[in-house]
Amino acid sequence: MKQFVIALSLASAAAFAQEASPASPPLPPAVTLQIAPRIGITGEAPIALPDVIQAVLANNRDIEVSHLAQRKAVLNLKAARGYFDPVIGGSAHTMRQVTPVSSSLGGATNGALTQKELYADPQISGNSPWLGTTYKLDFASTRSNSSNTYNTLNPTYTTSATANFTQPLWSGLFFDQNRERLKVARKNIAQSDEQFRQRVIETTTQAIHAYWELDYALRNLDVQIEAVRLAEQQDASNRRQVEQGTQAPIDVIQTQTQMSTYQQNVFNAQQQVTKAENSLKALMLPNRGDPLWSVALKTASSPTESSPIPTLEEAMQQALADRPDLKAGAIGVQVSGLDARLAHEQAKPQVNLTAQLGVQGLSGRSVPQSSDLFGSLFAPLVTRINDLSTLAGLAPISLSSGSSSSGVPSFFVGGYDQSLGNLRDGRFPIVKVGVQMSWPIGNRTARAQAAVADANKKQTIAQQQQLEMTVESDVRNGLQQLINADLVLSASHRAAILAQQQYDSEQRQFKAGTSTVYLVLQRQNELISAKLREIRAAADRGEAEADFDRATANTLRRQNIDIVAVSKKL
Repeated sequence: MKQFVIALSLASAAAFAQEASPASPPLPPAVTLQIAPRIGITGEAPIALPDVIQAVLANNRDIEVSHLAQRKAVLNLKAARGYFDPVIGGSAHTMRQVTPVSSSLGGATNGALTQKELYADPQISGNSPWLGTTYKLDFASTRSNSSNTYNTLNPTYTTSATANFTQPLWSGLFFDQNRERLKVARKNIAQSDEQFRQRVIETTTQAIHAYWELDYALRNLDVQIEAVRLAEQQDASNRRQVEQGTQAPIDVIQTQTQMSTYQQNVFNAQQQVTKAENSLKALMLPNRGDPLWSVALKTASSPTESSPIPTLEEAMQQALADRPDLKAGAIGVQVSGLDARLAHEQAKPQVNLTAQLGVQGLSGRSVPQSSDLFGSLFAPLVTRINDLSTLAGLAPISLSSGSSSSGVPSFFVGGYDQSLGNLRDGRFPIVKVGVQMSWPIGNRTARAQAAVADANKKQTIAQQQQLEMTVESDVRNGLQQLINADLVLSASHRAAILAQQQYDSEQRQFKAGTSTVYLVLQRQNELISAKLREIRAAADRGEAEADFDRATANTLRRQNIDIVAVSKKL
């Protein structure tokens, strides 16, 4: 059949050549390929895949945002620990108070009682990270000066040291809001680390895809330009043979039509290069002012040796053990468990043991008594009794002890240091132990919140199970895609070699006069298509490997990415 078509074509060409006359229309002019200049491009720079990945990880905003989330998680842990930091505080004041007194028993002078006070009370309080204990330690000191004429100590120094403790016995004993906050903060750090790893993996995969798309676009442009060159060579050959009268002008029209189609493909391929290059630059470059925006990137891709493809069981085992999203999800389940535990803890009745332990101290300057309160009250009565006693020959009585001393214990007499000594000796202790209870009737709010927390926990568990199903699907699809990509690449490479051989054979037959322009152009189309399928298969193989590495969390190992180094550079 082919021989019949060739013979028929040759016969038609000979007949057309015999019938051709000087009045035949001229041949269409040969049109050479003119590629438009790249907009804004003034130079060229080779770039390899490791360089692309390094630049993307250094300048990608999503990576930076994820890294900031890591830092926030660390700061949140520090803040959670701060809930257990002791709080130092206290109060102090000075006071002068003048009180009007109308009674002679008030010890006032000229109807006024003046009191001056200097008070200081430093305190330390806080929450214990163990058993929910709260504490408050304070040390109070007061210096009082009064114009009361009946005071036996003036000024007086009072001191006290008190320790107050509140210990939950039921709700909040083993778990409370502060301890939940601390545990969640620790979980959030681990979760943010996994999320950062996930972001690095996804961004690296995106960079690999963009690199291989640019590599394909560049090689596609080369193949399309090669197609135009082949068509130009065929066109030149056809024109010579038309001039020699061995071919019909229609053969030139066929090659010109082919050239126009190929030229359109070149222009489209150049546009594809621009889009792929700008997409990669948008990932790599830090800002609009980077000089690489004005440089054409040339990929330095080379065929890489295919690493052994793991079995499905090996791939699933690695994915389940290493995928950051699975680890982050598992941590989320643990966090929801902590929330549920806290909600159930808060639904319990509140029963607290309270204790107060303290000692007091007192001292002051001894004041001689110029008047006797009881003497002034009963002086007329005592005088009458003494008069009668004298008449009876009895000794008179006296309300005065005969001493100007106040009669206070000696350990009270002294300054501020004496009060501290009394405090240290524990002469005046305070011990108070009690129980506080709070038991809401019905407790519907807390019980409903606990039920909500349980539902949230079940929801996160279901989401984690769904994520595991997604991982199963990702690994299976990725493994199948990688295996098929290898097979497609091998088959397309073999097809490109055979297409080249077919084209070369057709060219030899054409030169020998046993083929036609139509068949040569057809073989040329097949050759170009085969080469395009081969370079597409090569790009698909690189992207399939990146997708499989992402599915199995092997991206960091494959690309030799140090996650700690990436974090430090941000």
